[in-house]
Amino acid sequence: MADRFFFCPKQTPLRAKTVEDREILELVDPVAETLGLEIVRVRLMGGTLRRRLQIMAERPADNDISVEECARLSRAVSEVLDAADPIAGEYLLEVSSPGVDRPLTRLKDFDIFEGLEARLETDRMIEGRKRFKGLLAGTDEENIAIDLDGEDDTALIPFDWLADAKLVMNDALLKRGAAIRAARGEPEDDGLPSGSVEQHTNIKTTEDDA
Repeated sequence: MADRFFFCPKQTPLRAKTVEDREILELVDPVAETLGLEIVRVRLMGGTLRRRLQIMAERPADNDISVEECARLSRAVSEVLDAADPIAGEYLLEVSSPGVDRPLTRLKDFDIFEGLEARLETDRMIEGRKRFKGLLAGTDEENIAIDLDGEDDTALIPFDWLADAKLVMNDALLKRGAAIRAARGEPEDDGLPSGSVEQHTNIKTTEDDA
């Protein structure tokens, strides 16, 4: 069957959306690397009062992270952020796993999770729409291959065009997670609500707030 190509390069905001996010990512990427982890996504959210800095991280070997690793990364990140002070005012730091229905932020993610259902959103119209849903079919150079719902062709969407991408919570995804836990000898029920992530948080306040 014929592949459909959509082509044009541009940097995506999948790992860090804003200028502030990108500045923070540059600071925390090396910190995670020293701990054997990778940053999946950084988001600084909220208004001018209490803001929330969400950092998703994982082990590159198995795309997972433990509570202890979250805690170590949180402490290490806090030290770097306190020294660099890239965020004005008070904020809450949240370090977590990407979760079951995880965001897909790097080109390699679309190969790792090939065969699973995903939702993609582009930053421009493609054949009259920006949202796409289907089974991931890996990558082709810098393009995301996806077998779209209700269509016979495999679509190739440039990675640089993506504004958002994440896995869809369904039985196949839940079974995959259960199989991974079983292979590690972990209990089937980890005690967390479905889709929840393990978190470690701390708070930074300015000297004026102390």
